[in-house]
Amino acid sequence: MSDRTAPSEDAADSSGDAEPAAVPDWDDEYVDRVSDRLMHNYDLEKDRAVDGERFTLYGRMDLTSQKHFLHPAISIAEHESTEHLFVERVDRVDDRLLDRYVDLGHRLADEWIDPDEEHYSTEFTFVAVAPSVPGDVRDRVAGFDDRTMLKYGFNGHYEINLAVVAPETETLAASENADVATAFRLWEPIERKKAGVLGLIARRLQL
Repeated sequence: MSDRTAPSEDAADSSGDAEPAAVPDWDDEYVDRVSDRLMHNYDLEKDRAVDGERFTLYGRMDLTSQKHFLHPAISIAEHESTEHLFVERVDRVDDRLLDRYVDLGHRLADEWIDPDEEHYSTEFTFVAVAPSVPGDVRDRVAGFDDRTMLKYGFNGHYEINLAVVAPETETLAASENADVATAFRLWEPIERKKAGVLGLIARRLQL
């Protein structure tokens, strides 16, 4: 199958200086359809190996916000926010799998985050695609909250989010701040009246 291409403003530029990013095709129909919803906001990779774990889909989104003084040319603050999205097809979900995701999130935070005054937030969101969502797993995921302040917040924070989805039964459980979970509810249209992925992050950044 040929690669899809994410549309961009640069694509309409007749100069042709910038090439749009290629988006992989997934053999997994569900994940492929989810990627169609993610491709406009995330850089996507297929079969990404991370610290001994292999994920069906990996996505990264970077956002930079600036605060200005009197004029946009005078910037007084710049904050960076990044989300790392990891999606894995699994045969079943249990506490051991969720614990593994949480431990991986903390390890990656130590390795990937460069804590400085410009760093505002980094999110590690793990999504397990499974045949079913057991009740105890649903309750744990829905109530899960893991945020770590860096240098008492002076260097921002990082957060770990969890989500579990069973496409066949149209069931999804997600942490409160796992905003990207909306993209995994293929059985529901994305409400255009609500804030999109970028809008939700902008709200958290108070832009």
